[in-house]
Amino acid sequence: MKAALQNYHARMQRVLDYIDRHLGGDLDLETLSGVAAFSKFHFHRQFKATFGLSVHRYIQLARMKRASYRLAYKDAQSVTDIAMDAGYDAPDAFARAFRQRFGQSPSSFRKSPDWEPWLAAFGPFDNARSKLVQKTFTTDDVTIRHEPSTPVAIMEHRGDPATLGATIQRFIAWRRAAGLHPKTSPTFNVWRSERRPASPVDYRMDLCVGTDQPIEANGEQIRAGEIPGGRCAVLRVVGNTDNLEPAALYLYRDWLPASGEEARDFPIYCQRLGFLAEVPEHEAVADLFLPLK
Repeated sequence: MKAALQNYHARMQRVLDYIDRHLGGDLDLETLSGVAAFSKFHFHRQFKATFGLSVHRYIQLARMKRASYRLAYKDAQSVTDIAMDAGYDAPDAFARAFRQRFGQSPSSFRKSPDWEPWLAAFGPFDNARSKLVQKTFTTDDVTIRHEPSTPVAIMEHRGDPATLGATIQRFIAWRRAAGLHPKTSPTFNVWRSERRPASPVDYRMDLCVGTDQPIEANGEQIRAGEIPGGRCAVLRVVGNTDNLEPAALYLYRDWLPASGEEARDFPIYCQRLGFLAEVPEHEAVADLFLPLK
């Protein structure tokens, strides 16, 4: 029974991966049912029963999520190109759908995103993606490495996690102006608080970019800092890098007590190696680092 359920979930996961890779293509029911090796006459019912969303609704949300990331974080791509890439024949139709879902026009969202209704709108989508069995980490997934010290420029986020998107947007704009491209200057997040502190105003995270060049703030609150070198337990997460909490919990709750190691006095942090504005969601990559003594 368990093996049959795992096989069923694996087939559904293939569909999600296929959708992620082909968001700009024709994702018809016959193609997707073939990917899952299910009857096309029953597939749409099976999909909704599994994920709580119809196939059509899921694809709409997936395309809108990618479009909103590109609006917020990729100034070089026009609204028209983003609309076409999201499956709309005309920018006006895309703008109406976008405004209906998020309460902002695409152009307004690009200038000043309101992230709270955005997060609420994608609740059903994120819930659908969490329906399948999550990856179970094992000790084989963890390596111990000696990391070098890395000088970084830091933009601090302090306050409600719902406003993190605005800080990320400012950070991207600043590093772009500074010429610190992600392909040549590594990107790090350092968590200074719990993911869900008792009060949202206590949430703290540092957005960091590796650089040993003099820092010009250009009106932003940027400071120089360092990610200290030393031994680290490293766990790679592929896909769903928006939520690294399960991986962090595994390192702290399961791996660390069983390893005989002791944590060093520096917070857990990650290096982001693939970004959702650049790659399909299932190809986003982050390395999670737990500093060790």
